[in-house]
Amino acid sequence: MTTAPDPSPVPLAPLTSLTPLPRFPRDFLWGVSTSAQQIEGAVDEDGRGRSAWDAFADGPGRIKDGSDARVATDHYHRYREDVALLRGLGVGAYRFSVSWPRIVPDGRGAVNPAGLDFYDRLVDELLAAGVEPVPTLFHWDTPQALETGDIGGSIAGGGSVAGRGSVAGGGWLARETSEHFAAYADTVAARLGDRVDRWITLNEPAELTLLGYGLGQHAPGRRLVFDALPAAHHQLLGHGLAVQALRARGATNIGIANSHGPTWPASRTEADSAAAALYDVLLNRLFADPLLLGRYPDEELAALLPGPVADDLKIISQPLDWYGINYYQPTLVGAPDPAAAGPAEFGGISLPPELPFAPREIEDRPRTDFGWPVVPEALTELLLSFRERYGASLPPVLITENGCAYDGVEDPDRITFLDAHLRALHDALSAGVDVRGYFVWSLMDNFEWAEGYARRFGLVHIDYRTLTRTPKSSYHWLRDTLRDQARG
Repeated sequence: MTTAPDPSPVPLAPLTSLTPLPRFPRDFLWGVSTSAQQIEGAVDEDGRGRSAWDAFADGPGRIKDGSDARVATDHYHRYREDVALLRGLGVGAYRFSVSWPRIVPDGRGAVNPAGLDFYDRLVDELLAAGVEPVPTLFHWDTPQALETGDIGGSIAGGGSVAGRGSVAGGGWLARETSEHFAAYADTVAARLGDRVDRWITLNEPAELTLLGYGLGQHAPGRRLVFDALPAAHHQLLGHGLAVQALRARGATNIGIANSHGPTWPASRTEADSAAAALYDVLLNRLFADPLLLGRYPDEELAALLPGPVADDLKIISQPLDWYGINYYQPTLVGAPDPAAAGPAEFGGISLPPELPFAPREIEDRPRTDFGWPVVPEALTELLLSFRERYGASLPPVLITENGCAYDGVEDPDRITFLDAHLRALHDALSAGVDVRGYFVWSLMDNFEWAEGYARRFGLVHIDYRTLTRTPKSSYHWLRDTLRDQARG
């Protein structure tokens, strides 16, 4: 495994706010999040199958630092040490993901008992530490055996998408993957359901659709642009089928973790407003409307999706016990510039010329090491807009991810970021939005997908040469903050 060198600690800078946070409800759920592919390692051990990300990382130039997740943070072997960190932090819940290929190596068929045994041990360790286990059943690690299966055929129900012809392929382009996912969900629930109360079906289907199938920047590396839309529908269908499987096993506390952020038009012109509206549909409403309203936001868009869409929506829109939102940043969007020389780029990604919108940089804001603008008040805006848009159809909300990439064991910028976003979250609570919990991304530095090990989101620093865990200043700040909240 090739990794980037570890950074030297940076001096502690003055914080924008050291005053105590406003009081959150006493039953507010505080947690941290991780995902299996990013921390577990043990890729070739104990019967685990290959994931789409394992295969993607094998391709030259796909991971910026040339690394892979074969070892990651070695959580598979060091989970007891990591649970001790959770206990010391004082969080009430730990959101982790279950690796589909560790449980069902080929994505369907034979179950790997050793994989279930690992999560058995992890759940028991969490409960013994007084930390609620919150498993996410899918966090982008599609079994590669499903991804390579050419079982999708042409797009059904709508013919060619955007005039690009039929799409063949496996993974989430294939309807059968939704059914295999539900069977896997049933397997996990059968083993862990006696001790797990709160379940998450999917993490961020929008990003997998856009970056994995649409633009090819993430696994599985397909560049289908609008022909990626079947992957969105099939993930949502897989969610609905998994909800049915979990309910059949007695689960009464089920949600999903969708990524959302406000979309801001670059100007008041009709062209920029229309471009921003379309972007908002594709990144926000395409995934929230079917779940919360039982319909897609646009009839023409729905006509392009595969399968018996009306019947599928009845499965997709089963009531949720809560709705998870991952928030990182808003997006400024305008119409493409026809006079621009060369392909447009955003966040280091080369955008296809046929896209009818163009994300723009948000100026005059501090930026994380990832280059993302820090806009905490946009979290308040997002939550208020969800309450306005969905009304009584919106169940209680959990912030299932919020965090930032900064180097250093002394990380004052992360403290400032978390402090500001928690204040913004409290503003939404005070305005009447029913938010029940907040999860920091992430417990520890990890394999950050196509960025490799170059971006550090963790409250705990990982030395990737020795795998030593070192709590950062932000870890201690959050521990003290949670203690203060508990005294309230």
